[in-house]
Amino acid sequence: MENLKEVVRILYTDCLTVNKHADAAKIMNGLLADDFQSINTSETKGKAQLIGQVQFFWKLIPDLKWEIQEMLQEGNKVVVRSIASGSPKGDFMGLSLDGSKSFKIMTIDIHTVQNNQVKQVYHLEEWMAAMGQLKQ
Repeated sequence: MENLKEVVRILYTDCLTVNKHADAAKIMNGLLADDFQSINTSETKGKAQLIGQVQFFWKLIPDLKWEIQEMLQEGNKVVVRSIASGSPKGDFMGLSLDGSKSFKIMTIDIHTVQNNQVKQVYHLEEWMAAMGQLKQ
């Protein structure tokens, strides 16, 4: 069985985490399938939407980190449990922030990989916990 964890790892280290040595949009353009879907309970985003969101987050949260805690592979699916953290500067989920407050949340993602590209991801992120931390 092919190790697909490394394909997915790049998404966290060079795209979701702010990395001054990486061009997230360029990497994601090659890493994500053209018909890529990012799915949660409220919406489905395509490839261009996710790339735009990541670029926006890099500006809004200049110290954004997405640290992998655990990766599991079953067939062509890679499950990632990670910790996302950062200190937003600007308007973030209805709050006006100056970078002095930070959040730390757990995320769980199930990635489907085909032809060495991420085709689909189902994801859960504890954004309500982040809001509580940023309001304190």
